[in-house]
Amino acid sequence: MVADLFQGESERTFAEDYPLARRMTPRDLSEFVGQEHILGEGKILRRAIESDRIRSLILCGPPGSGKTALARIIAHRTQAAFETLNAVTSGVKELRELITAAKQRKQVSGKRTIVFIDEIHRFNRTQQDALLPDVESGSIILIGATTQNPFFSIVAPLLSRSQIFQLDPLNEEEIEAILRRALDDKERGFPGKQIEVTQDALEHLVRYANGDARVALNGLEIAVLTTPPERDGRIVITREVAEESIQKKAVVYNGTGDDHYDTISAFIKSLRGSDPDSALYWLAKMLDAGEDPRFIARRIAIAAAEDVGNADPQALVVANAAWQVCEFIGMPEAQIPLAQAAVYVATAPKSNASYVGLCKAKSDVREEGTIPVPRHLKDASYPGSKRLGRGEGYRYPHEYDDAVVEQFYGVENGRYYSPTDRGYEAKIARRLADIRRKIEENRSEQD
Repeated sequence: MVADLFQGESERTFAEDYPLARRMTPRDLSEFVGQEHILGEGKILRRAIESDRIRSLILCGPPGSGKTALARIIAHRTQAAFETLNAVTSGVKELRELITAAKQRKQVSGKRTIVFIDEIHRFNRTQQDALLPDVESGSIILIGATTQNPFFSIVAPLLSRSQIFQLDPLNEEEIEAILRRALDDKERGFPGKQIEVTQDALEHLVRYANGDARVALNGLEIAVLTTPPERDGRIVITREVAEESIQKKAVVYNGTGDDHYDTISAFIKSLRGSDPDSALYWLAKMLDAGEDPRFIARRIAIAAAEDVGNADPQALVVANAAWQVCEFIGMPEAQIPLAQAAVYVATAPKSNASYVGLCKAKSDVREEGTIPVPRHLKDASYPGSKRLGRGEGYRYPHEYDDAVVEQFYGVENGRYYSPTDRGYEAKIARRLADIRRKIEENRSEQD
């Protein structure tokens, strides 16, 4: 029923066949690296752990940031019973059995039970709802760990009953400190081995871990285990060995969570902000992480219409062409037209006047009385329409000079669309001004 995530840890035994990342799990807060914003001296989570006053909480953050390590520290520190579940392998049955045992324990001995659920976002709504009564009553204290945004993946009633702590990716100095501790620890690191790691090899492991301590430790372990010792017994880890141990940088990106939404948001804002370099960086990150190129193409097309608009109508044409090419050729070649379209949209003059005008019109449609269609604009294409007066008085613009004639179309001129003086839209502004000037001249002549 209960996962063995913490089994045997109370004896502080660390078999050498355990992965290095597991062996180097911090045993207490003094060994924990990073997350000073929630675990620094005097911070609320540190105080709660040290005083054994943990209440239900959700730990959210990217892989390798220390969520499970924190849970292990709490397990060692607390006087409460500590039970664990993994949301991938456990269901409602296991959950109910655990809660029943927790209730019995509290009735018999008064002892609290902390339940740690790893990857809690994988519990469906029914499973999460099953936790609510017992979290509410205090029968269990919940600690949930998730790589997802809890406001998207955890039901609101459970969130309202829990404290939420955001863990950040570890910085390079913190990752290096963790690696050096593993090299220096003769008990849990590499006992019996004499290891030398060059600085550039260490920097490569740190940089390519990309904030994930587990990736860094796994890379170091592979390097040590696969490098033959020198004649004097030393194992020397060079930059070349490190590169072979971590051949691809770990891109922090989840296609359905915060990384997905945050990265595409940064991409769109870079396009809007006329920064092609940043746009290309976020594009590269998404492509490298396996984002659907069609999704990216759709966002470029939206930006071309919303943010460039009529300041450069060609931007939408380029974006649409890139979208179609993506459909035709797929990856990896699709990244080429995506880059072209992204740069075009980023460097194009900007105007959101069309979109702003639409938003104003939609607001009026929803909040004000609906304007009836003027009689002269109504459909007059069917038999009998003239008997109803439909289309009566309509002036066909092409029968007039420059296809311009004074005529009311339902809304006064300039109410919604205010063209800018940027790019092609400046030409549109001049055209509209010219049309209105001619209408005024014709009106003066008629008067």
